[in-house]
Amino acid sequence: MAVDLLLGLQWGDEGKGKIVDVLTSNYNIIARFQGGPNAGHTLEFDGIKHVLRTIPSGIFHEESINVIGNGVVIDPVVFVQELDGLDQFKIDYKKKLIISRKAHIILPTHRLLDAASETSKGKAKIGSTLKGIGPTYMDKTGRNGIRIGDLEMDGWKEKYRALANKHEALINFHDVDIQYDLNEMEEEFFTAVERLKELTFIDSEEYLQQAQKSGKSILAEGAQGSLLDIDFGTYPFVTSSNTTAAGACTGLGVAPNQIGEVYGIFKAYTTRVGSGPYPTELFDEIGEKMAKVGHEFGAVTGRPRRCGWLDLVALKYTCQVNGVTQLMMMKGDVLSGFKELKVCTAYKSNGKEIEHLPYNIEPENVTPVYKSFACWKEDLTKMTDPSQFPKELNEYIDFLEKELEIPIKIVSVGPDRTQTIHR
Repeated sequence: MAVDLLLGLQWGDEGKGKIVDVLTSNYNIIARFQGGPNAGHTLEFDGIKHVLRTIPSGIFHEESINVIGNGVVIDPVVFVQELDGLDQFKIDYKKKLIISRKAHIILPTHRLLDAASETSKGKAKIGSTLKGIGPTYMDKTGRNGIRIGDLEMDGWKEKYRALANKHEALINFHDVDIQYDLNEMEEEFFTAVERLKELTFIDSEEYLQQAQKSGKSILAEGAQGSLLDIDFGTYPFVTSSNTTAAGACTGLGVAPNQIGEVYGIFKAYTTRVGSGPYPTELFDEIGEKMAKVGHEFGAVTGRPRRCGWLDLVALKYTCQVNGVTQLMMMKGDVLSGFKELKVCTAYKSNGKEIEHLPYNIEPENVTPVYKSFACWKEDLTKMTDPSQFPKELNEYIDFLEKELEIPIKIVSVGPDRTQTIHR
């Protein structure tokens, strides 16, 4: 059985959690392959809104097994908070949730180091969520990190102390005013680790290989978005992991020739949280309306999202890098009633019109070229079938499919799992 992938194609917040939840009934295993608790996957059903940070979005389905892969970084304190949130819904996560021994652990000092590093940058800060993600991946690549499997070994606390001491020296090096009580943070951390150890740890690459051999269907779930990829995103305003399709291979131990469908998710417009270039960003009442109607605030951080028109140049780029086979358009309902819609089809750069994403997309280097469309006035949120779509929406979808050369198979018309229309 091939492993299917589900990826965000913009700067994150596309609605991956909802679609994983919708698709989970087709899969035996949902596997998260990168990122940490800076990613908030929002699911809404039965009138209740759920926000997951580390746990895969298939956890609410009775039959699915949820795997946290080796490419993920885990904060035990945040993770236990997630487990507490599941307790009220009687979720048997000890049976349904398993963790790779090779996943790295976020220490309290990783979070402190993140804050010290970001503070020291002043106006040049990159917009970190301050969850300790970057420093944890730095220790991973620096071969200093502590992994889930270490918790099963004698003497792991000595290894922890050596790394925490190193972090404190680095914090002092930054010479910024960071107030903290490490003893208090460590007490909470070690308590959370004991709870974490109640779950099943696995050699995930072997587990997934055997699952494939036995005919189990697997959906790999990404976090953040492709434009935040450490290699292919808008560096340095990116996350610290590979959010693109290649990240599923390294983050789960799945061979490239085992990848099947690649589902790409995008909003009918574009949003971005934090710092970094954003060619189609709107600074007027239209952008404000998108943010208000779309409730554009970070699921984890609560930070307001910057809003703008759909950037087709960037979307073509991420479809190409990921090898997307099917598209899913989210939040079409948010655009209902706008006077007109615009899509960025090219950039002007150095006096020329280009249709590819260049090395630098800062405002002084690129200017978006727009194509205008008539907008639909109908409320999409009550629609249940594509035959109900207004003409203007169909024209918008048809244009995007023609330009991207990939079918749009799902159109989301609201946050609830039932507000999902298959085409």
